[in-house]
Amino acid sequence: MPITTSRTDTGVVTVTVDFPPVNALPSAAWFELAEVITSAGDDPTTHAVVLRAEGRGFNAGVDIKEMQATEGFDALIAANHGCAAAFSAVYDCAVPVIVAVNGFCVGGGIGLVGNADVIVATEGAVFGLPEVDRGALGAATHLARLVPQHMMRTLYYTAQNVTAEQLLHFGSVYRVVPAGELDAAATEVAEKIAAKDTRVIRAAKSAINHIDPVDVKASYRLEQGYTFELNLSGVADEHRDEFVATGRALTNSKALKTGGRG
Repeated sequence: MPITTSRTDTGVVTVTVDFPPVNALPSAAWFELAEVITSAGDDPTTHAVVLRAEGRGFNAGVDIKEMQATEGFDALIAANHGCAAAFSAVYDCAVPVIVAVNGFCVGGGIGLVGNADVIVATEGAVFGLPEVDRGALGAATHLARLVPQHMMRTLYYTAQNVTAEQLLHFGSVYRVVPAGELDAAATEVAEKIAAKDTRVIRAAKSAINHIDPVDVKASYRLEQGYTFELNLSGVADEHRDEFVATGRALTNSKALKTGGRG
């Protein structure tokens, strides 16, 4: 199953995402992820949630190929609503959510990580928003929770990545560890939280959310409004078509070099 869960006796629920090759999620998966995280938090026996991924990287955002293969705006709307649901589920989860980032976290992945409570990452992991290169906007709200304001603007406009080590310097990443130690590091902090009185931790999560200076859900929806404008004007399709065509060209080139063996 692409999204699975496991539970320890101490109340730590681990949610694993596995959508090869790069964990670019189709719209339905964003809604499923939201449901799984919400359900985990709603269970009174859950003390903490760990969100992790299998494969080459943590998350590559939405499945652009799915979007471009669908007539009209249904896939776009579904993806945007699905992302909003998943981001909100992490933020609103009744217990703390620890994200374990391996390899890369881009696009929609920033929305998940930016709304999480604790971030652990592998050495050399990269975080970024390629949105402007895809003719879209979004998740600046969440990137602003990871880096200072002017750095966010620079990264957003240039579509550059920031490393886990840089985020550790900014204080948004809790730990940076070798790839083989990622799960253990995420579990360690989850178990520390799980050992506390969950009634107090749940109250703390709610209190911290209520004193947040920015309404992350309303802010993200405002960003999406600009994305819809770019789509209605046709700008976004130009960039997404180019992205899909480039991907096909690279795949064909690789097939030629390997004699079609992939």
